[in-house]
Amino acid sequence: MGRDLRKLTLLHSNDMHGDFMSENIDDKLVGGVAMLSGYIDKVRQEEENVVYVIAGDMFRGSIIDQEYRGLSTIEIVNMLSPDVVTLGNHEVDYGVAHLLFIEKLAKFPIINSNLYIKTNHTRLFRPYLIKEVGGIKILYIGILTEEVIAQTKQETLIGSIVDVYEAAKEVGRICNAYSQIDIDFTILLTHIGHEEDKKLASMLDPAWGVDIIIGGHSHTFLEQPDIVNGIVIAQAGTGTDQIGRFDIIVDKDNNCIEDFTWQAVPIDETHCPVDKDLEEIILQYHEKTNEKFSRIITRFKRALTHPKRSQETELGNLCADAVVDNLGLDIMLFASGSIRKKELGPILTLKDFKECFPFDDKIYRIKLTKKQIEKAFNTILGRDLSDHVEFYQVSRGFKVKYSKKENRVTELSLESQPLDDNHIYSVGLQEYHFNNMADFIGITKEEAEANSPIKVVTTSSGDVLEEAFLGMVLADPKVEGRIVIEY
Repeated sequence: MGRDLRKLTLLHSNDMHGDFMSENIDDKLVGGVAMLSGYIDKVRQEEENVVYVIAGDMFRGSIIDQEYRGLSTIEIVNMLSPDVVTLGNHEVDYGVAHLLFIEKLAKFPIINSNLYIKTNHTRLFRPYLIKEVGGIKILYIGILTEEVIAQTKQETLIGSIVDVYEAAKEVGRICNAYSQIDIDFTILLTHIGHEEDKKLASMLDPAWGVDIIIGGHSHTFLEQPDIVNGIVIAQAGTGTDQIGRFDIIVDKDNNCIEDFTWQAVPIDETHCPVDKDLEEIILQYHEKTNEKFSRIITRFKRALTHPKRSQETELGNLCADAVVDNLGLDIMLFASGSIRKKELGPILTLKDFKECFPFDDKIYRIKLTKKQIEKAFNTILGRDLSDHVEFYQVSRGFKVKYSKKENRVTELSLESQPLDDNHIYSVGLQEYHFNNMADFIGITKEEAEANSPIKVVTTSSGDVLEEAFLGMVLADPKVEGRIVIEY
């Protein structure tokens, strides 16, 4: 008697970030959810057993998403009809209460096993989903870790699993609890980054039966999936320019993968039909927002760049200087990750501005000594400076040198003078970073409060930047060595 082998086609996206519209690249339409939907529908018609999953961060990135606070995104993703979605860190950007409201509008299941109410440990979302397709019983589990949801620290009643080790134990609990059900295939939907996915896979007991990890957060483009501890790990970059596709032979007798192929399928007009119904919905949203946000704010001398968040950039210098000039601080630590475009201008419209700076948060003034500023930059620059690390652009006149060989700051100066041991300096931090300052810069709120009362200097960083840009004429900031890292 032959083994029971079944074919499964698994499509997956992650970090879509409101990337709804197609772009014309080299005279070819690329990306956009209308063509993405067309491809998914095409595969659903061509193949017998198809599932489509999204591994977090549907929200943030487009003016459409911002204007409707994720409601438009849910309506659009409803049209894609995913089988299951897990949460990313940006799903909580509009607040946990708003997310729970949005969940009621979703026509697809949202899973997460480790966001919970602290008082009674009640989970906010269903932790897993068991769904059968073509006789294949699939267990999906959704995972986040605290490192990528620092936003929830503003929600004092909300807790999360602390680290990957705890996440692995949570996976084990769920797999063990449902081992009596004949699960043929287990998929982890994570949003913790590709390297963390590999770390998580190495901690999972093979007896738990996890077959695949579909990840997000790190925006990783792969040639082929990684395999760690017998678990296949994949991610599909970012946006809607591509989709991950597994074609898998599932061994139902042994509840495992018999064979698979994987590819990152480009979403373009050469082989992706357009979903006209979805395209019409997107264009309606686009027309409404385009009319409102087409106003021109300013013109830079040239397009300004922000190629990597872990280095000094032209856009970063422009923003840090704008805040210092308008709010009377000594030093502004402007968060690199709050700048969401790699290039801006030379014509700057309100739409471009809102998409580049979506996090309109407060700015706090804290007072720090020279030793504390040194400790802060030892913390910031002592990390592995990856694309998702917390990094800061610094304002005009401030300079820091850091030696990777010595693992320490070797120079701190302001207006060409070394920082004074006897002076306390006013430093600006955006709200998200203020709320996580102990983790991000190694200084606690209590330490800063001991120097001087903490003060909110503006309730809207967006207002500060927009007003500053309105007054600029052909701004032309340069990278000038404000942050120097010596290797």
